Amino acid sequence: MSNSQINDRKNEQGSRLNLIVLDMAGTTVADGGLVEQAFGAAARRLGVQPGSADHAEKLDYVRATMGESKISVFRHLFGDEDRAQQANVAFEEAYGELVDGGRIAPVPGAREAIERLTGEGRTVVLSTGFARTTQDAILAALGWQDLVALTLCPADAGGRGRPYPDMVLAAFLRTGAVDGVQQMVVAGDTSYDMLSGVRSGAGIVAGVLTGAHDKDQLERNGATHVLGSVAELPDLIARAEA
Repeated sequence: MSNSQINDRKNEQGSRLNLIVLDMAGTTVADGGLVEQAFGAAARRLGVQPGSADHAEKLDYVRATMGESKISVFRHLFGDEDRAQQANVAFEEAYGELVDGGRIAPVPGAREAIERLTGEGRTVVLSTGFARTTQDAILAALGWQDLVALTLCPADAGGRGRPYPDMVLAAFLRTGAVDGVQQMVVAGDTSYDMLSGVRSGAGIVAGVLTGAHDKDQLERNGATHVLGSVAELPDLIARAEA
């Protein structure tokens, strides 16, 4: 093989979108609104009464910041670190109980999409705004412990979750799957997922309509594409590379 052929092959591989960073709840995992239910349990533990104006205001903030690190959300809502940590522990316990009760499932076609992407030689990473204990509970409930090369939560990337790009960039650094950030694909269901992808420099930032936010919210926050679900992502990547 000539040097020019070798270089052509390297260039071809170098342009491939070979690192795919996927959100979990709302994107690859259908949890049926469990975040709001678990928040309700956390809020009650800290004395926020269901049906009160305070509860409604806090729930609105939770909905608006879907995708953000949960401890960051609780720091904003409850002010001091001790109360935020109490709320976070209560949230994790409540969410974990709901997961253990069989209240989650894969988004239809999500596992198949991940397996197709990995079968094409791409590296897939699952990321979340949940704490590691909650993420592991979800993976175990779905039997996904060995589905992907890497799973990340905010603590794995220095503590900052979305909308910061830290988890996406941690995937880039840890996997070494691509030569440049423009060869990454980020997919999620929230505005914060989109902001995280844009700030990371990902070549494709795909919003999906199976979770928290609608098409307008996703596009306003930087989505390059909006899909019905993550099941459509492998075809989108194939078209982008064609």
